[in-house]
Amino acid sequence: MSWLVLALSGVLEAVWATALGKSEGFSRLTPSLVFALALTGSMAGLAYAMRDLPVGTSYAVWVGIGAVLTVLYAMLTGDESVSALKVLFLALIVGSVISHPHTNLAPRPRAPTHQGVKRQARAGSCPARAARPRAYGPGTCRGVRSGYGFFSIS
Repeated sequence: MSWLVLALSGVLEAVWATALGKSEGFSRLTPSLVFALALTGSMAGLAYAMRDLPVGTSYAVWVGIGAVLTVLYAMLTGDESVSALKVLFLALIVGSVISHPHTNLAPRPRAPTHQGVKRQARAGSCPARAARPRAYGPGTCRGVRSGYGFFSIS
């Protein structure tokens, strides 16, 4: 699901980039509204996809899809010239976007939940607390505030 949302967000990036150019410095209402809506949707989709996908991969795929579609649209409408080198470089970007997610096949570790952080703070960061968990209260082991569910760096 994250990949589909990321691809749609990349399409919306091309929409907002094109609308930004057509808005003529936000002096035209319709392209300015299209820009605002597409930008909001694109960023929301990118943020959603980044919950499950690595940041670097998500951003590279998002930018690649948006850049290629923006240039292709400009070429198709005649706003930008077509040349063999441009087509070659666009094909290289597409190939990079397709191959990049497959370069690292290791699963991404999931972020700990709130309860996981508390449990980790009680046992993992303070050996005395692991041995006798009830003998120590919140904030008693070298800057770890386990009663609040977060760590402070000391």
